[in-house]
Amino acid sequence: MAASQKRTISLPEEQASYIDGLVDSGSYASVSEVIRAGLRALQERDVAVERWLREEVVPIAAATQADPSRSIPAEQAFGDVRALHAARGKGQRRDA
Repeated sequence: MAASQKRTISLPEEQASYIDGLVDSGSYASVSEVIRAGLRALQERDVAVERWLREEVVPIAAATQADPSRSIPAEQAFGDVRALHAARGKGQRRDA
């Protein structure tokens, strides 16, 4: 493991209790191990978001900018989303 640096942090009681519970349950050996695991997960998420932006969002935005006829008006898009959400909501109530 690389050289470690000490840090002092403040956490809300709920987060501190959660960390303590993970250590007490034996899932993690120490508070530091929990924090390192959380930071690794955060780093992985940031890498995934960056990849998604670079590989999916930017090409679509560039294609839309090059050919605006590819896009649909915002009100139509929001209307489609609202209709989909309403249809799913009705389906969930029947299944419940």
